[in-house]
Amino acid sequence: MSKVISVALIVVFAIVISGCEHKSLAAIMQDDPDALQRGKLIYIGTWAGYCHQSSDGSIDAPNLMDCIWLHGGSDQEIFNTIFNGVEGTRMIGFGGKLPEGDQDIWKLVAHLKKKRQC
Repeated sequence: MSKVISVALIVVFAIVISGCEHKSLAAIMQDDPDALQRGKLIYIGTWAGYCHQSSDGSIDAPNLMDCIWLHGGSDQEIFNTIFNGVEGTRMIGFGGKLPEGDQDIWKLVAHLKKKRQC
């Protein structure tokens, strides 16, 4: 009987663990007004004025406020694109180039995901 209870507890534990999702830093930051403001300022000061726009009609850079992500739309994929850049395009990598490092990139991802219009 105790073996059955042990197996049942293991199954219940596995079900509980599988229901726990890992949230990216961007997902957590979407609930932080300061992080979102910082992401917005980085977007406006770094990208919106030079390459990307907030609506259709971008120069030669994609609109980042829609839901069409050319290089993957998960938080991690967007982070990687910003961090590494896109070879063969004007999109440089911003890894190591922003004042707060990776945290600034995650705040930018949070801002983009919060403001996108699907």
